[in-house]
Amino acid sequence: MSMKILQKAFRAIQTTFAETFGLGPAATLSMMIFVGLVTIAAVFWFFQSAPPATITITSGDEGSRLQRTAERYAKILARNGVKLKILPSQGSLENLERLENPSFPVDVGFVQTGVAKGKNIDKLVSLGSISYQPLYIFYRSDKPFPLLSQFAGKKLAIGEDGTGTQILTLQLLAMNGIKPDGPTKLLKMDDEDAEKDLLAGNIDAVFMMSDSASSRTMRALQRRTDIRIFDFSQADAYTRRLSYLNKIVLPRGSLDFGKNIPDEDINLISPTVELIARADLHPALSDLLLEAATEVHGRPGLTQKRGEFPAPLEHEYRISSDAGRYYKSGKSFLYRYLPFWLASLVNRILVVFVPMLLVLIPGIRSIPAIYRWRMRLRIMRWYRALMMLEKNMLADLAEGKRDALLHQLEQIEYAVNKMKIPVSFAEQFYVLRIHIDYVRAKLKNVES
Repeated sequence: MSMKILQKAFRAIQTTFAETFGLGPAATLSMMIFVGLVTIAAVFWFFQSAPPATITITSGDEGSRLQRTAERYAKILARNGVKLKILPSQGSLENLERLENPSFPVDVGFVQTGVAKGKNIDKLVSLGSISYQPLYIFYRSDKPFPLLSQFAGKKLAIGEDGTGTQILTLQLLAMNGIKPDGPTKLLKMDDEDAEKDLLAGNIDAVFMMSDSASSRTMRALQRRTDIRIFDFSQADAYTRRLSYLNKIVLPRGSLDFGKNIPDEDINLISPTVELIARADLHPALSDLLLEAATEVHGRPGLTQKRGEFPAPLEHEYRISSDAGRYYKSGKSFLYRYLPFWLASLVNRILVVFVPMLLVLIPGIRSIPAIYRWRMRLRIMRWYRALMMLEKNMLADLAEGKRDALLHQLEQIEYAVNKMKIPVSFAEQFYVLRIHIDYVRAKLKNVES
């Protein structure tokens, strides 16, 4: 029953196309297939191009600054109906490994600059740098160490595997002649255990960054009067040698005015943290993430000025085109004035269905034009045959030749009567038949 209904509907549509555009069955079917394919493709792309309702971010260790940053992002994205799933990690190196692995279910992540060496980052883009990530070296000593090389022969906690802390620390120590296989003991320790051992006097120094250390651990060590913070007196030289590093000054008394901690300006070196995404991240989600980054990181802090971050600072990764557009002009017009879901809907309608109409309208116009051109050629073919017959007829003809011309005319008439002509060409069809009769009458007059 349903098949009969479909067939009846198909014939009705076919009749409508035929009467509207003056097409035959084959041309009508071709137009219906064309319109159907374009419409199906547009509808498919409309749903396919919708931004996902959930994305995943690989952040940092539990309790770390990056973990708390991801949680703040999640609250901001939730206001726009997008769920941000937070995936804890051991730090920047693990985040990068997850992002470069196409089979791992993650979309964006926090990655410290300087850890991409030897990694395949061709399909990754940066949405920009979001903050500084200063390296703190906490150590016990009666006198301050002016040079990093003075830690040679000491027991140093350099962070766990997979953290940006360990990667940067090993690079800095190597620049000062301190290598893993030398007399200096380089201990891969959890930050909390490193804090306890430093306070107990079991180790001499701890290298820490906020991507792996908890905020409690960092605050506790920063405010200890019996623990020193290493002053990178050669900070300018380090930033010249390693272009992804920045010099940051921790002002005197900035941690505790009453206790004057620190008791002098301290120079620190710092990479930046970049918000790294896969190249196929939806443009609307790129805008949402940068909007969240602006809200979270745009305020002034201990190591940054107001509005300094996020920033399109290009290091190992190229800045995505969507991020570049956002930094220049902000969110697109629709997303600026409409709710996210409505802006996404309107944007997809404009992106998908307007081009569909631009394809359909010329296509629908061209099919009838091509069909009419073909029909005119078919009719003109028989007019050429009639003209040739009439030309031969006007010459001096033998008796047998006239009979042959009459037989030829009958064949032309038979072929014309078998033609399938749409209603729109009925007038030309009947005029052709009238002209055939006219040539027949003329031929008979010549015979007589």
